[in-house]
Amino acid sequence: MKFENTKVFNFEGAFRGMRNPKESWDRSDSFFGLIDFKNSEADYEIAHKWTKIKYPNYKQLFIDETPESNKLFYEYDQWLIKNGILDIDDYELYGYAAFIGPNDMKLAQTLIRAGSEHRKFLRQIFVCVDITAPIYWWKEFDTYKVGTVANSTSTMHKLCSKPLTIEDFSMDCLTDISNDYPDQTIAETMVNLCENYRKEFLRTKSKRVWKALIQLLPESFNQTRTVTMNYENLFTIYNHRKNHKLTEWANDFIEWEKTLPYANELIFIEKEEN
Repeated sequence: MKFENTKVFNFEGAFRGMRNPKESWDRSDSFFGLIDFKNSEADYEIAHKWTKIKYPNYKQLFIDETPESNKLFYEYDQWLIKNGILDIDDYELYGYAAFIGPNDMKLAQTLIRAGSEHRKFLRQIFVCVDITAPIYWWKEFDTYKVGTVANSTSTMHKLCSKPLTIEDFSMDCLTDISNDYPDQTIAETMVNLCENYRKEFLRTKSKRVWKALIQLLPESFNQTRTVTMNYENLFTIYNHRKNHKLTEWANDFIEWEKTLPYANELIFIEKEEN
């Protein structure tokens, strides 16, 4: 599987709306907006609050030039970059920041644990990504219709536009139960057969040949879709699929989820012990 062009947006709107029911906007301690670490001071207050939680014993992390503070400063920058909050270019940090403050995070996690009717704000944190995956995985993903939209590449229009090769399929676990042929031979035989039908269709333009190709095409054929969804979808998918026998869920999709901003705090949050 491949995940490309991932974008996450609307933290600001989601967290503002989160406080609407009790009109507690004055208690919000997050910062949202364009920042430049070289020229801006606006984000430091929130950065300090987060650092105090993560490193309780730090002293003036962004002021003291000691080996310890420099180490913590580097670790904090790396956390921001890893979570997709900041980008780095020519050793200068910049980007659209979503520094979620401790007050807002505490309320968010309380609402998440309270149930889907309380964590509606997660539905307003949007994600867009290009996913390339085999058809057999897409059939599982299509379970999640509410709150998701996908626009796919087309087998109808483009299947015959280029040669079919083994790289167009996910056949890593293909097993020949007859034990007569090596696994790779079985995979290559299937792909070559599809390629022969493709060539025959291009030569004859026969709809019957084209339909034969569609009927023969294995479910391991990789398809790319541009998908939009939200953090509530991702929260649900994680809890439904983390132990699924189809390994693409845990090994690929959920690993990609872990790279999203604040994934550990908002998606992979566990229930509190009583």
